[in-house]
Amino acid sequence: MNSGNKDSEKDSAMHVMDGIHSSHDGLKRTRRRKFVKKQSAFSLDTTYEQLITGSRIHLAQAITLIESLKRSDQDVAQDLLKKALPHTGKSIRLGISGIPGVGKSTFIETFGYMLCELGYKVAVLAIDPSSSVTGGSVLGDKTRMEKLGSHPNAFIRPSPTSGTLGGVHRKTRETMLLCEAAGYDIILIETVGVGQSETAVRNMVDFFMLLALTGAGDDLQGMKKGIMEITDLIIVHKADGDNVRLAKRTVREYKQILHLLQPATPGWSSTSLAVSSYKNIGHDDVWEQVQSFRKQMIESNYWEERRKEQTKSWFHDMIQDRLIEEFFSEPEKQKQVDSLEQDILNGDITITGAVTQLFSK
Repeated sequence: MNSGNKDSEKDSAMHVMDGIHSSHDGLKRTRRRKFVKKQSAFSLDTTYEQLITGSRIHLAQAITLIESLKRSDQDVAQDLLKKALPHTGKSIRLGISGIPGVGKSTFIETFGYMLCELGYKVAVLAIDPSSSVTGGSVLGDKTRMEKLGSHPNAFIRPSPTSGTLGGVHRKTRETMLLCEAAGYDIILIETVGVGQSETAVRNMVDFFMLLALTGAGDDLQGMKKGIMEITDLIIVHKADGDNVRLAKRTVREYKQILHLLQPATPGWSSTSLAVSSYKNIGHDDVWEQVQSFRKQMIESNYWEERRKEQTKSWFHDMIQDRLIEEFFSEPEKQKQVDSLEQDILNGDITITGAVTQLFSK
């Protein structure tokens, strides 16, 4: 072996260390060789350059950096995000919600695949519920969207909610920006469909879609008015087989209700459509609605206005998160909270009185 090959072998990602020799009865034996994996140093410039060329590997690495809880990683992540900002803001941001079992993942895969086939680059950010006990998450959406995940124009990233308000990962917005910097034209954000997740996602997307099942009569009794008021399009899903007739009736009922409500977006009339992901029917109609919405909002200048309002809202959300984080990071404050909790349970102080005492100087 020549010296050039030896140098190449040393520089490889995984190389074999020389064995340790010992002699016994005149025979040399070599102990088990150790395989050592070399960790390549992270390069901010390389990651940025590869990210903006559309590298999915570097996009995934950048998102992992954004989600890291290490302070050192967070500082580097913000430097990367700052460099990437000029390449963001050009995508269409779509929010998708609905109760469990409505078929959100199936719809997203079929809809996303159609868009990829049309030549668009589609990123799916699937918000997965975190365990309240372990903090872990199921992260099953990537395995459920195998067909879409294998498309060269698609990128799927499951993100745990990590217990944040509304079921939305606190880094979802920054992840969305990284996807835009990587050249993705359409960002689909799927929510867990519980609690305040719909409101949280509404505040970071351009167009919000709600998936519902046929038989609106029963669903409408439990449907929160607030959710209806933030919806730009209601999709009556699974409109196939014996459900077709019922789906059409459900669509009419939703249209009547939406007509009576304040529009979710000024200047836009929210409507309802019947869609079947099983039969692959109606997804082109959904895309037509999105395109029509974008055209109208750009013409009225509301597209940029909404995004500016969302950016300001994001800023204030981050302030609140930071205040809470720093408050509970003070050991003395935590002790005081524990003490006041016990006083409240013993009936020695009211909750309002305890809070006043906690913040008094």
